[in-house]
Amino acid sequence: MKAIRVHQFGGPEVLKLDEIDAPKPGKGEVVVRVRAAGVNPADTYMRSGSYAVKPELPYTPGSDAAGVIESVGEGVTAWRPGDRVYTARTRSGAYAELAVCEAARVHRLPERTTFEQGAGLYVPYATALHALHHVARARAGETVLVHGASGGVGVASVQIARAMGLRVFGTAGTPEGRELARREGAHEVFDHHDPGYREAMLRLEPRGLDVIVEMLANVNLGQDLKLLARHGRVVVVGSRGDVTITPRDLMGRAASVHGLLLWNTTDAEEHELHASIGAGLENGTLRPVIGKEFPLADAARAHEAVMAPGAYGKIVLKP
Repeated sequence: MKAIRVHQFGGPEVLKLDEIDAPKPGKGEVVVRVRAAGVNPADTYMRSGSYAVKPELPYTPGSDAAGVIESVGEGVTAWRPGDRVYTARTRSGAYAELAVCEAARVHRLPERTTFEQGAGLYVPYATALHALHHVARARAGETVLVHGASGGVGVASVQIARAMGLRVFGTAGTPEGRELARREGAHEVFDHHDPGYREAMLRLEPRGLDVIVEMLANVNLGQDLKLLARHGRVVVVGSRGDVTITPRDLMGRAASVHGLLLWNTTDAEEHELHASIGAGLENGTLRPVIGKEFPLADAARAHEAVMAPGAYGKIVLKP
């Protein structure tokens, strides 16, 4: 089968399309025929060797995929060949024609959800849910800022926050991105290139913001703290470097900053996340937006695109 392999850490050019043996499921495992694989910023950090989780070389990237069950291993009774599923981590990597997964790490994909949308579920939607529900403990009636509302996690955060009954502010760097954030449920959307956008937020919400979901902390965190209401919370989802903050901005507001890494969720939290994702897909609350599709062989271009400014929806690979 065809799969993307990384034989050394480095730039996008280290992503190579190889021909490797088709996998077989072990005990408690399934093999998924991948119809689409999601591309996440974390994939690029892992590929470069700078991520907190460093895989053993060579490896196939990717945790998010959607497709159909190809075969099942010993002891697996919950799944049958042909079942539509999305993956929440894989054993063998998602950037491939076939992926091996623990049976408990695949979840039903409703007929109304496309494979491309299914490939944009796990990391974006589980991250957004974990940030808002488990980490920030956001409550209906609060105001949330989604900083980077037009990307994969951003769109998920907007949809979820709106469904939770929050007042949703969002930022995006392009007119298309701002329109997307509005369409997906943001009450107010701001251009983060506008030097006065923070003041505009505070004019609309003078007491400050209760929750900020932050995708680029190394750029925004220092100013985020000045936007918080009393007992406000910042959840750091993404950062690409160091940042300087003023601790008094936290002290005076009795505010807090929380770091999030999806791989740290407990089994109980994972169960909640996927139950919520399944319900949201069934009732139409959660609607992954696909921005770009690339053939599997163009994984390097996909990695460049996911890190480029002007994020719009989810980027997926098609084997």
